[in-house]
Amino acid sequence: MTASLADKAYKALKKDIIQCSLEPGQQIVQSQLSETYGIGATPLREALQRLAQEGFVRAVPRFGYIVIPVTLRDVREIFELRAVIESAAARLAAVRGSDRELEKLEANAKFSYVYGDKESYSHFLSQNVEFHRSVAVAAGNRRMVDVLSALLEEMTRIFHLGLDLRDSAAEMREEHIELTDALSDRDPDRAEQIVRDQIDASQQRILEALTRRRGLGSGDGLQVDLSPSGAERGAG
Repeated sequence: MTASLADKAYKALKKDIIQCSLEPGQQIVQSQLSETYGIGATPLREALQRLAQEGFVRAVPRFGYIVIPVTLRDVREIFELRAVIESAAARLAAVRGSDRELEKLEANAKFSYVYGDKESYSHFLSQNVEFHRSVAVAAGNRRMVDVLSALLEEMTRIFHLGLDLRDSAAEMREEHIELTDALSDRDPDRAEQIVRDQIDASQQRILEALTRRRGLGSGDGLQVDLSPSGAERGAG
């Protein structure tokens, strides 16, 4: 019974961390979580230990746990790597992708989300991972598919922050359609440039969202570290 309750707590906590209901840098008060999820202290402690092993929370001596902050270094490194991999994938997909693969991409490019609806965000981001993964599949490089899939999954929490900034649903939908148009035209230069422009716009959204959250002040219980050395200093 304890194991099943710990698993339930783990899934609920992980979902709330990824969706930023539990925000980056936020202190985790176990008594409050116990009341929120209706789960006792022991399974909650087991869930938090599991999440700490996976890098979602950090244990702080004499303090408890905090949600791992998002740092400026995190954002820069992730988006740099994404630009390298996805621009190469787009170029290769424009040349190597089969007509069937590119037609399927075009048919699946029109997905969107409802601004302010976190469940809609989650569904959109799952579709987004599959869309960009399919571009790498069309590029014909299995290792590229694996690396990009892992990278996009890691970015899910960061993407949630960006989606909450403003309603960019129509803009993102058009970005995906524009990319599939370039791929269908077999234009690797344009496909690569579109991807680079999209990734740059996405990074700017994330940075703006982080900056706004930092501006909320310590009284809001949110501590997002934007300094380059923030990964080493924690949430302070």
